[in-house]
Amino acid sequence: MKVLVDTSVWSLALRKRTKTEAEGRTVTELAELVRELRVVMVGPIRQEVLSGISDEGKFETLRRKLRAFDDAELTTGHYELAASFSNRCRKRGIQGSHTDFLLCAVSVKNGCPIFTLDKDFDRYREHVGITLYRARNEGE
Repeated sequence: MKVLVDTSVWSLALRKRTKTEAEGRTVTELAELVRELRVVMVGPIRQEVLSGISDEGKFETLRRKLRAFDDAELTTGHYELAASFSNRCRKRGIQGSHTDFLLCAVSVKNGCPIFTLDKDFDRYREHVGITLYRARNEGE
């Protein structure tokens, strides 16, 4: 099964600083998903990951590496479902970004869980039927 990897996981994996044990497990899981060719990328995540890199050389290096992952095709149906999810959550007092709800729509329409560190997705899950990916080594 393919897994939609959120910006929060990519950002953690790309940081240079020493990681906690839990963060290390997340990075290891991402590496496994990459090796297994199970990673799903979408344009908004690619944009978020690349944004804020002021060093042009580092930007180009990361851009080339991320090109290994094709973007899942986003259709009008994805955007309409994302808007519906946003409206549904807002009615229940849950705010979220347009990108978050687009990821939820991709998850539902494409049948792939979301691998994220963003706790907002736990709240969305209660109302929009997404599945969250849990690292295989999370309980160790």
